[in-house]
Amino acid sequence: MSRGTMSRIAVLADIHANPPALEAVIDDLSDLEIDEVLVGGDLVGRGPCGSTVVDRIEELGWTTIRGNHEDYVLSFRRRDVPDDWLVADEWSASRWMAEEIDDRHAEFIDALPFSASAETDADLRLFHGSPRSYNEGIGHWTSRGTLEEHFEGIDESLLVCAHTHRPLKRELDGGMVVNVGSVGLPFNGDPRAQYAIFERTAGTGSWTVEFRQVDYDRDAMLKHYETTGFLEAGGITAHILKRELEQARPYLVPFLKWTEIEDVEPTFDRFDDFLSIFDPEESMMDFFNRVRD
Repeated sequence: MSRGTMSRIAVLADIHANPPALEAVIDDLSDLEIDEVLVGGDLVGRGPCGSTVVDRIEELGWTTIRGNHEDYVLSFRRRDVPDDWLVADEWSASRWMAEEIDDRHAEFIDALPFSASAETDADLRLFHGSPRSYNEGIGHWTSRGTLEEHFEGIDESLLVCAHTHRPLKRELDGGMVVNVGSVGLPFNGDPRAQYAIFERTAGTGSWTVEFRQVDYDRDAMLKHYETTGFLEAGGITAHILKRELEQARPYLVPFLKWTEIEDVEPTFDRFDDFLSIFDPEESMMDFFNRVRD
């Protein structure tokens, strides 16, 4: 670390079974002076190539934590889900993704911890969602009070997270929270693979963050949806996930919640109805409030 910094750490997350995006980030990292790489969960899920991603992360030996999609996939493998999820069309993609990994992959992701700190600088603490839950996303909507509550539960001054698929930096007295965005399925309108680099300066001890965006062969990834059989077998869900990859915007969760509000089945026809009123630029909270009014 002769470059005048105490440590330089890369954090990536939400790869979501997208090997081309992961390989592009690996190539990008090879040109940088990095002391350590951490992975913030969601290696699998929402895509057709989970086994390939798990193999690559295991090979690299990077410190990795679990996200909500690790447990989603494991739950389907164990059939530890409601009975109708094992037969309903809307869950066919989840069943397919659970079958795509084998027992060795399942053992690897099941051993992942909820949280980790950096080995080269224990002042960085990584969670997938928040210190409370891997399902709790930290975003622009998160109040300062909630962020302060999160910091009260940890000893570190740098809280790093993911889950929302949107990069974010928020500073507080004595600390900083950073969402690194998503490698494989960004939701901020930028389809490039996204991650972050954290650098601690030797002189001041303060952290800086650089958000990086990396081009990759998205067409190759989209072809995997067809060549693996995922698009055909995964039904409406697989088609929506493909749209998310194409547009770098969220559609699946808003659509499923909309069908619950409207009390309708999540079919292709209903998705067309949903698209006629949904604005991906609008926050989900504003959208659902508008639908309920």
